[in-house]
Amino acid sequence: MKPPWWQPIFRRKWKIFCSALLVWLFFSGWYHQVKPLPSGLNLNAWPQPAHDVRFFGDLTFTTPQGDRQSDQEIFDEIFAMISRSKRLILLDMFLFNGYLGSSGEPYRKLSSELTKALIHQKETHPEMRIIFITDPVNTIYGGKPEPHIEELKAAGIEVVITQLKPLRDSNPIYSAWYRTFFAPFGNSAGSMLPNPLGDGRVSIRSYLSLMNFKANHRKVIICDDDGTYRALVTSGNPHDASSAHDNVALSFSGPAVWDALQAELAVLAFSNGPELAFSGTMRPRASELEIRIVTEKAILDAVLSQVEALKQGEELDLMMFYLSHHAVVDALIGAHRRGAAIRVLLDPNKDAFGRKKNGIPNRQVALRLHRAGIPVRWADTHGEQCHSKMLLFRQHQRNTLILGSANLTRRNLDNYNLEMNVVLSGINSAEAFEDAAAYFLDAWSPERGKIASTQYTTYADPSKLNLFLYEVMERFGTSTF
Repeated sequence: MKPPWWQPIFRRKWKIFCSALLVWLFFSGWYHQVKPLPSGLNLNAWPQPAHDVRFFGDLTFTTPQGDRQSDQEIFDEIFAMISRSKRLILLDMFLFNGYLGSSGEPYRKLSSELTKALIHQKETHPEMRIIFITDPVNTIYGGKPEPHIEELKAAGIEVVITQLKPLRDSNPIYSAWYRTFFAPFGNSAGSMLPNPLGDGRVSIRSYLSLMNFKANHRKVIICDDDGTYRALVTSGNPHDASSAHDNVALSFSGPAVWDALQAELAVLAFSNGPELAFSGTMRPRASELEIRIVTEKAILDAVLSQVEALKQGEELDLMMFYLSHHAVVDALIGAHRRGAAIRVLLDPNKDAFGRKKNGIPNRQVALRLHRAGIPVRWADTHGEQCHSKMLLFRQHQRNTLILGSANLTRRNLDNYNLEMNVVLSGINSAEAFEDAAAYFLDAWSPERGKIASTQYTTYADPSKLNLFLYEVMERFGTSTF
């Protein structure tokens, strides 16, 4: 039987349409992975004299008697900075919500504490500017209002939800489809699916947005402080379910504060945030310490330059939530072979707010480091995470400390996420270096009275399947790390 006259035409047009769609998706995936970044990102600032530099560390551990305890300093310092401010507070915080997932009662209600502190300061000094930048994950990408954010807005605090669309796509295989078929429709409240972060329900579009795996991952606060300005850069979030995590922070004054501010003004600019007419100078004073602000891929460049410069007899202590970037792992092994003494303390990647994880990527990277002869230990976590992101270099001439928001992963270091780190360098005897070294030793060595880590064999994973999954996820961006 002869087919209808229109069938060959339909088939030909269908093939043309499918071919054109595939070409479009390929071009979209490629372009949004390499397109120009918004102005002001990937900042590699000049080293600046640093004043009144202070290191802070949060650590959860077990005592020799078996009691679980947390030493916390970071948000106490943040609240102290807020209480002293009278003119300007600018915060950029990734996770800011009271969601607990299935992790039970929080150790500390950080989101409520921060909300109250900011509102109190605004009421006390009505003329001051308070600008709060955060990531759309807290509103489940527009699918559910966040109560603390609404409170801040009602109190006259300027809240900016970062626009992620101008950023590059770290998961191009998925994001090309998302930009073509789903992004034009936006998002709104819904009830089709359970909230992935906590109570309530959200629309399917919230999940579709989540799977782009991109974020404003920065954690920084800038405040006026007794006639000058001060900044604090941290790995910690004002997030209830994260409040028992291990984290690190560095606060400082000096010209580097302006560099941090400029990096934040860039986020305001492409996120349709308020204008901040800021003028001021800070006369550099002589200092034995220098701080450099680095964001996005400039963090990778700073880390690699320091690791690759390590010589025999020099030391590196690394404490990290996620370590997966191939260039960093290669550089660590190369430094070890040159005779540098390297110690690596990693999160076992087994807990995420009450949900169990499979250990990828840290266990696969740790296997490679262990086989190369680098000492590796795991944080001894019990629901919380080793969320610190810190590298402490002890070299012959001077020490260097790198810390901040960035994990050592492709997503965090290759110009996809928004990240901010500080690079502190100077004389070996500086108090900030000594405090950072003591913090690492407390986490590394149970003999110091705080049992915060365990031996490599506890979570060793030689699985070839998981190694394959790690390689695919890291190279193609198909995971949250």
